[in-house]
Amino acid sequence: MTNALMSVQIIPKTKNGEDVIPYVDEAIKVIHDSGVKYEVHPLETTMEGEMNQLLQIVADMNERMVEMGSPNVISQIKLLYQPSEISMSDLTKKYRDEEKN
Repeated sequence: MTNALMSVQIIPKTKNGEDVIPYVDEAIKVIHDSGVKYEVHPLETTMEGEMNQLLQIVADMNERMVEMGSPNVISQIKLLYQPSEISMSDLTKKYRDEEKN
């Protein structure tokens, strides 16, 4: 059962002011490899899953940034926890239906 939605924006510091996009791409790969449902948006990525699983994914993303050479990482997250179950489509269905009209 999915009990959480989490949006994450990861901001890795780069060693010599390099472009952060390769780091962000790698962070999204960590999400992809985790197997959770996710959607990439321009300023953040939203994931759907169990709360502890999503928190672990953010920890894994941060570790990967450090492995790539980032001396520190800021991770901004928004978390919706709903024990009775929640999905991205639950919150966006009416907007997707409007797009079809």
